[in-house]
Amino acid sequence: MSAVADRVERVLTPVVSAAGYDLEGLDVQPAGRRRLLRVMVDRDGGIDLDAVAGLSRDLSAALDASDAMGDQPYVLEVTSPGVDRPLTAPRHWRRNQDRLVTVELNDHHTVKGRITAADQTTATLLTEDGVHTVSFRDVQVAHVEVEFRRPGTTEGE
Repeated sequence: MSAVADRVERVLTPVVSAAGYDLEGLDVQPAGRRRLLRVMVDRDGGIDLDAVAGLSRDLSAALDASDAMGDQPYVLEVTSPGVDRPLTAPRHWRRNQDRLVTVELNDHHTVKGRITAADQTTATLLTEDGVHTVSFRDVQVAHVEVEFRRPGTTEGE
């Protein structure tokens, strides 16, 4: 992470936490004469547009009161993680309970199943072959599969 990103993270983390969110990532990129600051946040239950707008105002005020971004103008973009973001922390698994995931293990095996439970060290997946417990330390990469209609939903939900 760059020095600017480190400074920005130190300024924004307390604001994000106080609002009840997790700072999932941030990125500072040049964008012409400005910089683009993309801040990714999430929480249990997700985040809606009104919450993003309010948090964006709070983050902007915190940045304006600091020198974290320096003198160069910037554009602030506050967003939530996309469904294609890898599951890298126990909270990501918990937040995606009941979703279908593909997990590539360190031993190069792949497991595809629906998350039925998750704690701080493991996730339980319901697969075509039965129930599998996956230890997070054995996961090389895991992604949520995009489903247009999840089981138990009807059209229009």
